Amino acid sequence: MRALLDDRNFRRLFLGRLVTNAGDSLYAVAAMWLVYSLSGSTALTGLAGFLTMGPQALQVFVGPVVDRWSVRRLLVSTQALQAGLLLVIPAAALVGRLSAPLVLVVMPVAAMLDQCSYPAEQSALPRIVEPDSLTAANSAFALAYQGADLVFNALAGVLVALVGAVALYLLDSVTFAAAVVLFAGLHVPPAERAVDAAPAGYLDELREGVRFVRGTVLVWLFGASVIANALLGLTWAVLPAFADARGGAGLYGFLLAGVAGGSLLGALVAARFDRVPFGRLSMGAFVVSAIAWFGALASPWTVGTVALFAAAFVPVGVTNVVAASMIQRLVPGDLMGRVAALTASVGTGAMPLGSLVGGALGSLFGAGAVMVLGGLGFAWIVVYVAAVPSLRRLSSPAEVDTLERFRTSVATADGLAAAPGSEG
Repeated sequence: MRALLDDRNFRRLFLGRLVTNAGDSLYAVAAMWLVYSLSGSTALTGLAGFLTMGPQALQVFVGPVVDRWSVRRLLVSTQALQAGLLLVIPAAALVGRLSAPLVLVVMPVAAMLDQCSYPAEQSALPRIVEPDSLTAANSAFALAYQGADLVFNALAGVLVALVGAVALYLLDSVTFAAAVVLFAGLHVPPAERAVDAAPAGYLDELREGVRFVRGTVLVWLFGASVIANALLGLTWAVLPAFADARGGAGLYGFLLAGVAGGSLLGALVAARFDRVPFGRLSMGAFVVSAIAWFGALASPWTVGTVALFAAAFVPVGVTNVVAASMIQRLVPGDLMGRVAALTASVGTGAMPLGSLVGGALGSLFGAGAVMVLGGLGFAWIVVYVAAVPSLRRLSSPAEVDTLERFRTSVATADGLAAAPGSEG
């Protein structure tokens, strides 16, 4: 970690992400709670979750932009636009025009601007970090993501109770402005392209990214993430109401902090699992997650609920970092933005729809009943990976260190599962 931070470009990228995530954490708590407090409706809170997470499904369309544009210019411009946009809410409150519909309009626009950040940073890392340091770099970035969430989700819950959600929008705007300053000094070398590569249009580049993914085991990974994220999306919609019934805004912040804290702990120890076969790692990890999630719901004590909620996300932190490192080692640099964007779009695309449905189910059956479905998302991953030979036999990132070997190992696993005469 210290050696990575000695590099000026990595340091600016890391600190910029850290500052931005601090603001994102404040904003996420403030926005969802503001909609809930203004409306008192889990259905509208579910709609808020849908509008916030929905743009993640469109992230695939920014992939070609990320691979073509300057990473520095893209990060600076999107952070500056977000800094200005979030000031709309405090301004509306100042003149007495604040309403839940206005918050619901601002949320998806801000979320759409944020969709460039993740693939841009994923694309930048392999260009500024040596291949042997990628797992450590991804762990450091997870520290920025989850460490900021851990502190500021909890802090946001307390601040909402003390000064109100609107004040957090002002602070959030300041964090985006600080990120602009940090990203402005970033220098990321352009991605290397094949010597004989001809200039391609936007749609051609988009299709190229999709074709690449279709030839890898990532296609099978999508099946696990789509259902799991849909079920988790259900719970995100009712989480404010669930927290309100057990302790209020403070508990809501602490539950979100638990998510971040568990994910952070998992990310920090992820390097220890770099040589564990990814299929076995996924099955074992999410058994733990499912048990911890249901334990959190059953716990009669607030501290136990938060602690077990956090424990459910430790395996998430581990598998996210290991998977990201595997992808970055195997994907060509000039495709990284498109592959990262497509992976994020498919992986999280079901979550906003789940949030929309979860809000409606919460109104009908109550928040507690909907929360049970979240645990089924973790259980689904275990069953799915066990049932798909390509995933169950997937090697560790450290062993599958070239694209050719990666494709060969996938083909071999599929061939073992296929019937004689069928395609592998």
